[in-house]
Amino acid sequence: MAGLASMNPEAPHIDVALARRLVKSQFPRWADLDVTPVANEGWCNRAFRLGEQMVLRIPRLQAYSDQIKKEYDWLPKLAPRLPLPVPEPLAIGAPSEDYPWRWSVCRWIDGEVAEPERVIDMARFAQDLANLLTALHGVYAEDGPRPGNHSFFRGGPLASYDAETRKAVAALGSSIDAAAVLEVWDRSLTSTWQRPPVWVHGDVSVGNLLMQRGQLCAVIDFGNLAVGDPACDLAMNWTVFTAEAREAFRDELPLDADTWARGRGWVLWKALILASGLSSSNAYEASNPKSIIEKVIDDHRIEA
Repeated sequence: MAGLASMNPEAPHIDVALARRLVKSQFPRWADLDVTPVANEGWCNRAFRLGEQMVLRIPRLQAYSDQIKKEYDWLPKLAPRLPLPVPEPLAIGAPSEDYPWRWSVCRWIDGEVAEPERVIDMARFAQDLANLLTALHGVYAEDGPRPGNHSFFRGGPLASYDAETRKAVAALGSSIDAAAVLEVWDRSLTSTWQRPPVWVHGDVSVGNLLMQRGQLCAVIDFGNLAVGDPACDLAMNWTVFTAEAREAFRDELPLDADTWARGRGWVLWKALILASGLSSSNAYEASNPKSIIEKVIDDHRIEA
C-alpha cells in the first residue's frame, strides 16, 4: 500500500498515529513513550510531546524540512554561548514511506508562549531578549550558513522582498497611507549591513519565545537561523513592546540607526503581506497588522 507521503507529497497528513509510527520504526528505544500533540506548536512544524522529556518536530512542508539538519548541526555549538535555553536536538528522523522528509527529536523545554498580556514586566522582558540577541550576535559566525531559501532570506538584504512589498501596498489601496508606507520601505532599502555577519534567529516572535512566571525563559524554533544582518531580529520592538520596553530594548542593543531602519522594513513587509492576504500566519502579528503598520510609520517619523 502507498504511504501517506506518496499520496500527497506537498502536504502530508501529520497526526499522532504518524508520529508514533515514525518513532517506532526509527527509534524503537522510545517506542513505548506516550505521543501527544503540543497545543502551541508553531507554523512550520507539527509538534508532539514524546514522553516527558522530548518533543518531535515534523515539518509541514518540504521548505521547512531543510532547516532540520541546520538546527542539529549548529544549535549545540550556539547553546553554551547563550544566556537562555534553546532547543537541544537529540536525533534526526529519516524520510520514509510514511513521511518524505527529515524530522527531529529535541529536548523538551518547559514554558508558556510569551503572550504579551501575561508578561509581568515588559521592559525587563525586552532587556532579557536584547541580552540574548547581543550574545547570539557575538558568537563567531564566519563559518555559519549564509542567508538563502533555508532561512527565507532572513539575515539577507530586504530587496529580496521588494516586489512582494509593493504588490501588497497596491492591493491594500486606500486602506493604508501608501505614501507613508513606501517612504518607510524606501528608507529601509537605503542601507545594508556593513560589518562582519552575525548569527540571526530569523523569527523572533511571540510564538518562539517561552516564559515562566511571566518572565522570558527560552527561545525556540531556530529554523531560519543564518548569519548576516541582525535587522530581521528586531520585530518585537514594533509588534509587541510598549514604549518603555522599546526604549529598554534599544538601549541594550548596540545597533546603528540604519539597522533599526531595516528592522522597520522587515516588520513592515510582514505586516503588509498579512494585511493584504498575500500570506497567512498563526502568529500574534496576524491579529493586528494594520496597527503595526501605523506604529512603524510613527516610529519612522520620530527617527527622521
